This record gives sequence, C-alpha cells and structure tokens, in this order.
Amino acid sequence: MNQEPRDQPSATRANLSQPAHALTAESVLNQQDVHPDEGLSAEEVTERHEKFGRNQLPSAPRPSSLKRLLLQFDNLLIYVLIGAAVMTAALQHWVDTIVILAVVVVNAIIGFVQEGKAESALAAIRDMLSPTTSVIRDGQRIEIDSADLVPGDIVVLEAGDRVAADLRLFEARGAKIDESPLTGESVPVEKTTAAVTADAPLAERTCIAHSGTMLTAGYCRGVVVATGCQSELGRISGMIAEVEAVETPLLSQMRQFAKVLTIVILGIGAVLLLLGLAYSDYPVSELFMMLVGLSVAAIPEGLPAILTVTLAIGVQSMARRNAIVRRLPAIEALGSVSVICSDKTGTLTRNEMTVRDVITPKGEYRVSGEGYTPHGGFSKADHDISTSEHQDLLQLARGALLCNDADAWLAEGEWRHTGDPMEAALLAMAGKAGFDPKSERRQYPRNDAIPFDATHKFMATLHHDHMGSSIVFMKGAPEVVIDRCAACYGENEETPLDKAHWHEAAEKLAASGRRVLALACKPRTESGPLSFDELDEGLSLLGLVGLIDPPREEAITAVALCQQAGIRVKMITGDHAATAAAIGQQLGLKATSQVLSGKDIEAMDDQALASQLARVDVFARTSPEHKLRLVRALQAQGEVVAMTGDGVNDAPALKRADIGIAMGGKGTEAAKDASEIVLADDNFATIAAAVEAGRTVYDNLKKAIVFLLPVNGGESLTLIAALALGITPPITPVQLLWVNMVSSVVLAMTLAFERTEPETMRRPPRPASEPIISRFILWRVGFVSLLFMLGIFGNFTLAQQNGASIEEARTMAVNTLIAMEIFYLFAVRFLHGRSLSLRGALGTKPVLIAIGVVLSLQAMFTYAPFMEAFFHTAALSLRELGYITLTGVGVLLILEAEKGLLKRFMR
Repeated sequence: MNQEPRDQPSATRANLSQPAHALTAESVLNQQDVHPDEGLSAEEVTERHEKFGRNQLPSAPRPSSLKRLLLQFDNLLIYVLIGAAVMTAALQHWVDTIVILAVVVVNAIIGFVQEGKAESALAAIRDMLSPTTSVIRDGQRIEIDSADLVPGDIVVLEAGDRVAADLRLFEARGAKIDESPLTGESVPVEKTTAAVTADAPLAERTCIAHSGTMLTAGYCRGVVVATGCQSELGRISGMIAEVEAVETPLLSQMRQFAKVLTIVILGIGAVLLLLGLAYSDYPVSELFMMLVGLSVAAIPEGLPAILTVTLAIGVQSMARRNAIVRRLPAIEALGSVSVICSDKTGTLTRNEMTVRDVITPKGEYRVSGEGYTPHGGFSKADHDISTSEHQDLLQLARGALLCNDADAWLAEGEWRHTGDPMEAALLAMAGKAGFDPKSERRQYPRNDAIPFDATHKFMATLHHDHMGSSIVFMKGAPEVVIDRCAACYGENEETPLDKAHWHEAAEKLAASGRRVLALACKPRTESGPLSFDELDEGLSLLGLVGLIDPPREEAITAVALCQQAGIRVKMITGDHAATAAAIGQQLGLKATSQVLSGKDIEAMDDQALASQLARVDVFARTSPEHKLRLVRALQAQGEVVAMTGDGVNDAPALKRADIGIAMGGKGTEAAKDASEIVLADDNFATIAAAVEAGRTVYDNLKKAIVFLLPVNGGESLTLIAALALGITPPITPVQLLWVNMVSSVVLAMTLAFERTEPETMRRPPRPASEPIISRFILWRVGFVSLLFMLGIFGNFTLAQQNGASIEEARTMAVNTLIAMEIFYLFAVRFLHGRSLSLRGALGTKPVLIAIGVVLSLQAMFTYAPFMEAFFHTAALSLRELGYITLTGVGVLLILEAEKGLLKRFMR
C-alpha cells in the first residue's frame, strides 16, 4: 500500500477535503499515514495524544449545593420579605424579624429539597464508550484503554464489541452494527467498506462505525478518523451542552406575577409612606411597622410551598401511572402542550420486528401477533386459516426457522432473543405456524452454512433429515434470491419463474413500509460442503416475508386521545420514509400523505420549513440537528412542544423542548438525563395520562391562587384603610404571618387534591401566553378582598364598641379572617358550580382534615397562654365566636349569589 511521507502531518476528519465516508478506505489510510497490518508506532501514538488529547467527552458542569441553596432566595417576593425583616430588626422588633426570616428560610429549604438532581446528559453519554478496545500497534494486536485511542489507530471489532471512536472500515465480514441510539434504525445496519456520497445521511454511512454503537454480528476492522468531541457522539454531546433549556410556562408566569406584585406592593408602600409622613400623626417607627405589615399582608408567602406541594402531588400521581417526573414544573407544563414530537422506534412502536405479510406462490397471507412471542396465527382473504392445510406456508416457515442463527426463549413471562431481530421475528413466525425450533433443528440438523455477508446479501444453510435426503435453504435480499431461482416451490420446474411479478411484489411490500426478505430452497443430492456455485441454479422460490416494527396498540389509542384534546402528534424518526409513512397511517396521524426527509429539511430555509409544519406530521431520515431544528421551528410558531425519544440522537431535542419525555426501559441514559419526564413503561399512552394530570395540576393551582390572593388582598386593604383613616390596624404584621403561613397554607393545600374535572381532556390546550391571572380572577380577587376587609373591620370595630381590649379586638379580627377563609374554601372548590350542595358541604377528606387542623391551631392561638407572648392574643367568648361564624357564613352566601349573577350575565 502506498504511504505518504512520515513527516507529513496526520489528518483528521476536520482537515480532510471530503468526509471519511466519501473517500475510499485506501485514501483514508494514506491520509492517516498508517498501514492496516502494522498500526501506529509508540512514538506516533505519543505525538497524536499531545495533538488530539484523550478520547473522552467533557464533563457537564454541576452547580454546588451551596449555589443551589442560594438560588432558592433569588425571588423578588423573597427580597421584599428580607427587606421587611431588615426594617423590623432596625426598629428592634425582634419577634417580627425572627418570624419573617423563619418564613423565608422554610421556603428556601422546601425548594432546595424538592429540586431534582442537576442535568448529567454528557456524563451519561461518556458511559456509552467502551472501557477497552482491541487495536493493532507496532504490528501487534493489544487491548488498550479506549480513552487512549487516537486518530490513525487500527481497531479490530468482533460481535458484542462497543465502538469507542468513529472508524472508517476497510474490512467487514458479515458486520452488522446497532446504531439505534444514534439514528433510530429499528434493526442493525449492514456495514461495508465501499465509500458513499458526501451528503449521505448518518443512517446511510455504511462504511463508518460510529462511537457509542455496538457490533451485533460479524467482524470488521477500521481506522480511527475521529475521537472525543470530534466524533459523531461528541458532536451530539456538544449540541446538548449548547442547547438552552426552555423555561416552563408556569415558571415564566409565576416570575412575571412576582414582578408585577412586587412593583405594586412597593409602589403602594411608597405612596402611603409619603402620605403618612405628610398628613398623619403616626410616629415614624409605627409608620414603618405598618408598611412592614403591608408587605407581609400583600405577599402570599405560602404560594411557593403550595406550588411545590401541588406539583409534588401531581408527580406522585404520575409515578403511579409509570411516569417519573424529574423536575417538578414539568408536570404542569404538560397541561399547555400543543404539539408532541415523538420518535418512532421504541416509543410509538414496540422496537420489536414482526412478520406481518407472507406471499407464496399460492397466495398472500397476513400474520397476527406481536413481537417475538410465537403466539398468533395466519389469515388469507380476511379468513383465519390452519397452516396444516397449506404446505406452501409450512415449507416457507420451516426454511425461515432453519436458515436462521437467532434463538428465542421465555423468561419471567417475556420472550427474549439473541441474534438479529429480523431472524428472531422469523422464529416467532415459525412458532405461529406450529413449529418448535428445538425439535425442528434436531430433525433437520445443519451440515454447513454460508453466513450472510453484505457483498452477496444472502444466507444459505444445508440440512439433512436422517433419511438420506438433504436440502438447502436460502434467505436474503429479494433482488438477489429471486434472480437465482428458476421456479416456484410446488410448481412444475418447467414453468419458468415470473421474476418481474415477484420483483413487483417485493417493491409493493417495501413501499408499504415493510422490510422484505425472500426465501428459497433446493434439494441436494451431492455430498460435501456448500458452495456458492451450486446456488446459482436449481433454486425454488418459497416466497416473500414482510417485516415491520409495528405500532403499539395503546399508542394508537393515545394518539387519538391527544388529538381529541387538541394536541397535534408529529413523528420524527431516523427510519426510512416509506416505513415512517406506513406507521404514521396506522397510528392515525392526521397528515401522512407527505413525508419530509432530512435532506428536504436541509434544503428549506426557516420560513419554508414553518410553512410545511402544518401540513406534515411525519419526518424521516432525520439527524439530531433536524430534530432540534423542528422543535425550535414549532416553538417559534408559539407551540408548546413535548418531545419524546430514547436515543442519544434525541437528547438535544429533548433538552430544547418545553417538555422532554424519555423512555425509561429501552432508553439511553443520555436521553433520560436530558428529559424532564421518564416513562418507566416506555408507553406512549402514558403521555396522554400525563397531559391529563398536568391539566389537573394547573386547574388546582389556579384554585389555590384564587383562594390565596383575596386573603392577602383583604389583609392589605385592611391595613391601607387603617392608615388612611388614621386608626389602629386591626391585625399586626406577626399575626398576619400566622394567618398566611398556618391557616392559609394548610387550607390552600387541600385544593391540590381536587379531582380531575370531566371535560379536562375535551378542551384545547391552554395557550402558553395566557396569563395565570385572568380577568375573572382579577374580579374575584378584588370582590373577595373587599368582603374580607369589611368582615375584619366590622368585627374589630364591634369588639371595641363592646368594650374589648385592643388584644381581644385583634384576636377577634384574626379569627374572623380565619372563619372567612374556611367558608371561602368551600366556595372556591367550585368556581362556577354551586357550593351549597351535599357534595359541596361534605367536601373531600383533605378539606375536612385541614379544617380540623386549622380550628385546633386557632384554638391554641386564641386560648394558649404562651401564644400571648408571641402574638398578643386574648381569649374570646362564645358570643364573639358566634359573630365570627356568622361572618364566614355571610361570605359564602354572598359568593353563591355572585356566581348566579355572573352565570346569568355571561349568558
């Protein structure tokens, strides 16, 4: 082999005039300056290590625990509370300071504990690299640490080996590589040494063995052309690192809400401070304490805790449905998902090849059953048949079983297999025809075989039957097997084979998305080993089989449910266009008449691609870049996108999507760690259940906000009115904190347990831009806040008129606020329906428990002597408790009347 001078710099993929897959193997070896039988010398390895570094991927940066804890305080509302604590400390109101800071710290701890582990997608991809690799160096075959590979190394791969760097193959014997983590291909890819076009998609670079994939059959040798970050796997990991995770709609809305609320609080506080200084007789210290009280009253301190608990309950509910939520806000964001982009293999389909069609000279048959289980049957013209009455079908099934290197067995209630997935599917078909693989192989033991090779594209086996007869079976690519046949099995050999008819039948099967194999047989009279020459004539065609990775039955139902809920489902796969279109039609996707390939996407600018998104639901032969671009294009149109997948090639799009959903069973760790949700059962149907849970979580969170804000609003109006009228505030800042963090939070949390409403999955997705505070909520907050203020002031004034002390009057005001909260809780559980019903009166178990807890705490607040030291409380009489209860009942009756008026007005 010609060699370049040794003083020439070694080339890598980056400085080749063309990519390695477009060059001949000899050209790549020359450019890498290496002989295939000698490999690199120790000196060359050292030089290349210095130049290219180790064959490793960079670690993902992880925030420290301290940084994660400090980030919990990064919230505008928390800043206001900290400012209030500083103010009270300056005024030496130490109890107020301690209580306010305690609230801040508790919220931070809740957020810190609930936060999931940091993303580690890059680390997961590093785990895909094989720890050791067999190489040739200095003419010797040795095992080295995979991290020590350099461009130019000669790598030897045998079945079961994981590829540790990108290789340009120069020798391949029956080599098949599982590339599903990178390309989404359903079955292992046959590898050759022939160059392909420079623009060949990743899935069609048959002369390249990519890092992170696995050799499932055969033997091959190749020269390393890219290591570490320069490999295809490294390029994808770089994409993951560069992709910016999208903030969920809820977090965005809550951040905006906090900003607006903070501005309003500070604005009102500034105005009141100026008015107080100019026109009131309040001492400055008392004026500042009233402003602290306003801040405490207006801020819904319990909202972060309620948000966390509501999401956590949704997470627990999803865990019972086999969906593990890694980041809490993701569960709510599902409620606003408008598009689900799904990988095909293993997500919408079973990732198990199945024989679905059989064509013999006697007719066409359909095969039932799924996966590698031998349970199922055959039908002809939509009528079930008995295989014992169809010798053509039996002989084809026998040939599929004997000309086969796979094996299958039942373990723990599940059928498992070794070998090629298509051969395992042929075993299952033979089982459905009534054959037992072990007994059939004993009856027809194998004498010799010609293994499958990509150059001749067929496999042939020789068998005898213990009675002196021998038979040859062949299976392989239809164009190869058909051309070697002279007649059809069971027909007169003088009747020539209509090869055009059979080629057309094979093309028809392929166009329907099937992977097609042809089978043939030949009786043998001579002895000796099997040769290629004897397979050139005398073969009889047994027929064709069409295999497909079928869609999950539950996925078909789930797609229909998502479409009913106004969610568009799009399939993005690395598989062939015909296969993708066929699966899309079976799934019931709306737009399957047109399929866009990766090349089509590359040829379009952003505007052209956007115009196609509404008309196309199936995308085939896509790379990680294509998937990422499609997700971004949908998001640019205002869609909230959920992306599902299981491979490394899905990880960048999973991270970029609003919600990334990974398969937990057959999915790679890289896909799981790039996602917010992991499906433990790899079932697309679980996504529909997750969407329902997400919508329920949002509804319940909205109810909690509608409950909390009027409480804070009523407290704020009370303090503002007291300041404007120049009278003593009915409630102190510390008492407000007691109400907000004890009763309000406990009562609001019960709303997290409300059941899913009947119409939840019949309404369209919530627009991501829809504000969480709608016009109805603004009205309800304003109206109920006014009721609360009137109730607090009314009973506070009544107590003072009856001669109560300021402590007793304030205790009555606090208990009035609690009573109104309890009765308002029953009203808010049914925002539009009637609350004065048996169902409304009984409430749910969490509601009744919470009310019992709040009443117990409030009794302690009112009557326990030690509470007087902290909150300046006083015991109340039964008469005063009666006034308080009547006030709460009045609030409920007024709100029921308001519902009726709004319902009539909205008609």
